[in-house]
Amino acid sequence: MQLTNPSPSLHNEDLAPATERKWGAFSIFNVWTSDVHSLWGYYLAASLFLLCGSFLNFVLAIGLGSLVIFFLMSLVGNAGVRTGVPFPVLARASFGVFGANAPAMVRAVVACFWYGAQTAAASGAIVALLIRSPAMLEFHQTSQMLGHSTLEVICYVLVWAAQLMIIQRGMETVRKFQDWAGPAVWIMMLFLAIYLVVKSGTFSFGAEIPQDVLLAATKDAGVPGAPGSFAALAAVAATWITYFAALYLNFCDFSRYATDEAALRKGNLWGLPVNLLAFCLVAGVTTTAAFAVYGEVLLHPDQISAKFDSWFLALLAALTFTVATLGINVVANFVSAAFDISNVFPSKISFKGGGYIAALIALVLYPWAPWETGAAHFVNFIGSTMGPIFGIMMVDYYLIRKAQLNVNALYQEQGEFRFEGGWHVKAFIALAIGMLFSSILPTFTTLLPSWWGVYGWFFGVAIGGAVYYALRASSR
Repeated sequence: MQLTNPSPSLHNEDLAPATERKWGAFSIFNVWTSDVHSLWGYYLAASLFLLCGSFLNFVLAIGLGSLVIFFLMSLVGNAGVRTGVPFPVLARASFGVFGANAPAMVRAVVACFWYGAQTAAASGAIVALLIRSPAMLEFHQTSQMLGHSTLEVICYVLVWAAQLMIIQRGMETVRKFQDWAGPAVWIMMLFLAIYLVVKSGTFSFGAEIPQDVLLAATKDAGVPGAPGSFAALAAVAATWITYFAALYLNFCDFSRYATDEAALRKGNLWGLPVNLLAFCLVAGVTTTAAFAVYGEVLLHPDQISAKFDSWFLALLAALTFTVATLGINVVANFVSAAFDISNVFPSKISFKGGGYIAALIALVLYPWAPWETGAAHFVNFIGSTMGPIFGIMMVDYYLIRKAQLNVNALYQEQGEFRFEGGWHVKAFIALAIGMLFSSILPTFTTLLPSWWGVYGWFFGVAIGGAVYYALRASSR
């Protein structure tokens, strides 16, 4: 749409409603192949698969969880198609034209952390390949830099730089990259699964893994209860849904480029419930076959590829999973942070500039590696923080505004969304209350039951959204 006199403090070419809409169903599908087919995604998928206890339980827990993900992504995705705006601009409707910078920067911080985590995971796959060489292994063990081995630092910087090359030409390059990377990773995943199943001579779902060994290997998945129990299955579904918490916010960064809602719906259908079930199944079967071959529960594909006798197969696997992790970093983290940071000073920071800042933050964080604190706590805490923001935005768009939004006013300093000096106080009250119960109390106190944290994101969505609706209803 054509904007009328947008305020320079709220507008630049990258934040304006999308005019070129070339993302068909295949490109939307590959948003999801790029997002989940990573080393972290594989680890979580394999862990949750094994904790289901049986194939039927897997279909129920992961299947229902994937349907919930499809529904939630459709909510925010449709908003992106209809308005054409990215997440930080859409957030102006509920948080105010300047207040939207708060949730945007929360999301940007999350993206920078994940950017570093995924870059480290991708570089780790390369390190695992290189240290097959005795000379490289010695270098890895004897040379240190910034609290890591020098080899790890070099690989991290190389992967970090490769991502900048992908993003510097804009969103159309991102689409072309993921349209190639998504299918390539699927081919390698299937090859890895078939290779190990044939080598092991068995096709199983993990029943032969001793429960104590399984629980020790999957302890970071944060799933309570015995594998296959109701408590475990509920936690599996909740953890799987929460894993996508950040994308619930910024999926409109991509859906805004979709050709229409039909393409979005088709891409989401194949990319979410169908693709997620298939990915988890392949990850689980590969892990159980690897246990039969190597006698270990190897939940990371780079651990499996490191054991290959063939240098060629190890190289192929390392490169494939590095590309997969680059894909999720570009899709889930780089793009999001770029828009979020650009939104703070639109007249001074472009989409590219915001991306460069995010990448620099991830580089500075590397010596401390804050993502190495346990996958479950990291995913659950960060994910639950996103819950109240998502609840408030969806309540505002669908229940308060009935999916009717004055897009032009999102770019006007003195328009409909100015609220209290550009900040919507009611939204921030709801956000504070929602975060109290979704993140702060379960993480830093013992006031709530121990299981509460597993479902923190859900409490955040429900409490934040309900408080916001009540506050808005009371003023009408």
